[in-house]
Amino acid sequence: MSQSNADLSLLGVFSLLSLLAIGGGTAVLPEMKSLTVDAHQWITDGQFRDIYALGQVAPGPNMLMVIVIGYHVAGTPGALIAFTGFFLPASTLALGASRLWNHFEGSAWRLALQNALAPIVVGLMAAGMIAIARTAITGTETTLLAIAVFGLVYFGPKINPALLILAGGAVGYLTLP
Repeated sequence: MSQSNADLSLLGVFSLLSLLAIGGGTAVLPEMKSLTVDAHQWITDGQFRDIYALGQVAPGPNMLMVIVIGYHVAGTPGALIAFTGFFLPASTLALGASRLWNHFEGSAWRLALQNALAPIVVGLMAAGMIAIARTAITGTETTLLAIAVFGLVYFGPKINPALLILAGGAVGYLTLP
């Protein structure tokens, strides 16, 4: 694939994902994985998982992971293209939608739409979690680790999730063959 074709593919994929990211970037993780791993084969399952984990630990928005994917595909220009493709369309749409949203403040239409979108966003976020779990949970050890982390987050004391991610990475590193 020529450089200009790779650049156009990056822009197309991340612009599409940008417009589909209702409720945040996590909502498009399954589709991002499908497009970047399966369809275009820019990265592997393991690389996608690792890039996502890095995005969770690094400061700033976790969807900055698109920069890493773009860099992997086409270097610095690819990183800039992926970043622009993922953030510019959604930002432009959000600006226009917020102006329209404010115009209809107090209307029954706005309340009905808001109530309808809530379960959709939750479902999309759950699909994102499932997509990441399928690449991260690969055996008995990772299943037990996932259960332990869930238990700590849900039932345990308040622990910074970044510390749990780092602990999971350390366990993974120590148990590598």
